[in-house]
Amino acid sequence: MGHSATNATAADQLDDQFRSLLEGLRTTLPGVQVLFAFLLTLPLLPAFDRLTTAERWGFAIAFFGSALASVLLIAPSVHQRVRAPISGIRRRDPSHIRAAVRLAISGTIAFIVALVAAVYLISSLIMPVPSLTVIATSAIAGVAGWAWFYMPLVQFRD
Repeated sequence: MGHSATNATAADQLDDQFRSLLEGLRTTLPGVQVLFAFLLTLPLLPAFDRLTTAERWGFAIAFFGSALASVLLIAPSVHQRVRAPISGIRRRDPSHIRAAVRLAISGTIAFIVALVAAVYLISSLIMPVPSLTVIATSAIAGVAGWAWFYMPLVQFRD
């Protein structure tokens, strides 16, 4: 196999990896966007004025976390659109994929933070006992951390 064929194969593999990453992001983004849209409406409701300081902090963390998650998770698809037809920059190096994966992981972490803060906010409004809010919030944080990070990094290592 010639040198140019090897380069073409490597470039094709990078493109395949990038496409796979984008496919995965298509399943994550709707959840982030629904949370963000929900949070956009809360300050417009009359009951928002009755939130405690802790609940307002929960809202702020959820709101800004979901906004940050949206930006980071959308970034790889923006890279795809800007990269090829406009700039003509080809994806030749695995560092392009690593950068996109770092953005996706950072966006996922921001989403966990936003999701946990939203669970805290809503739980504090509907749970009659504050300890139930802590349990619900901790449970969601634990399950998300386990399912999204522990399983792929530790459990699937073998």
